[in-house]
Amino acid sequence: MSTAHPSDSRPFRLSPATGLSLCGEEIGEGSPVVLLHGLTATRRYVVQGSTLLARRGHRLISYDARGHGESSPAPQSTAYEYADLVGDLRHVLDELGLDRPVAVGSSMGAATAMALALDEPDRVSALVQITPAFGGSRRRDPADLERWDGLADALANEDIDAFLERSGVDAVPERFRDAVLVAVRQRIERHERLDAVADAVRVVARSRAFEGLDGLNGLDLPVLVVGSRDDTDPGHPLVVAEEYARRLPRAQLLVEEPGEAPLAWRGSSLSKAIAEFLAAHS
Repeated sequence: MSTAHPSDSRPFRLSPATGLSLCGEEIGEGSPVVLLHGLTATRRYVVQGSTLLARRGHRLISYDARGHGESSPAPQSTAYEYADLVGDLRHVLDELGLDRPVAVGSSMGAATAMALALDEPDRVSALVQITPAFGGSRRRDPADLERWDGLADALANEDIDAFLERSGVDAVPERFRDAVLVAVRQRIERHERLDAVADAVRVVARSRAFEGLDGLNGLDLPVLVVGSRDDTDPGHPLVVAEEYARRLPRAQLLVEEPGEAPLAWRGSSLSKAIAEFLAAHS
C-alpha cells in the first residue's frame, strides 16, 4: 500500500487549445484514476480532497475544468459545451499518456466521462458516476433555466452571498446546514475567475452531453453509480442515478442510508467505496 501524502502531489498545466490552459495535479503511482468535478466546483471536490485512492495503489489525476479553479477561461464565453469538456478530457488522457484509466466524475464530470465512454468505450476501463444529473436531453424548463441563470448572475457579480441564497442551501437539513454553507463558500472562493464560472453555468445548463439514455444499455464497462437521497438538491435526483444503474449492463448502485449525509459529501467513505469497486473489477 502506498504512503502517498498531499504534499507529494505533482502539478501540471496543459494547453488543449490556443488561449486555454488546464491546471491539475497527480499523486500516487499505479493504475490511473482521473477525477472530473462538477459545475462550479474544482478538482478538490470529487473525492473531497481524500488521497485514499492514491494510498491504495492508484495514480490519482485531477484537473480544474476550463473556466474553473486555476484553469483559464475558455477562449470564447460560449465554449463550455460538453463537446468542449470531452475534448479537454481527451487531451488530458493523451498528454499524460493515460491508457484506459478509470474515469470518476461528479455531476458535470459524470456526464463528461459518460459522453467519452459512449463515444470511445476503449478509452476508459471503468466509470464511477457520482450523483449523475444529465437525463439524456437539454434542459428546457424555463423555471429551471431561470434558476441556473440566477446562479450565473450572482457569480458574474462576484456576490457569493447571493449565490448561496439562490443555491438552495437554506433547504439543507439543519444538522448539516452550517457545514454545507462553509463548504460551498470555500468551493466558490477557490475560483480565480468567477465571471468564467458564470459563463460555464449558463452554457452547461443548456448543453447536451449525449443523445438520450439508450446508449447506456450497450455500454459494456463496469460502472459504479453513486446516488443521493438529498431531496433538497433538485439538480441531482436519485431517479437519474437509479435509471443509469437500471440501464447499464454492469452497473452497481450505491446510495447512503436514509438520514445519513450524502455519500458524495464524504470523501473518505466515497473513496473507500470506489477502491472496493475497483478491486472487485481489477
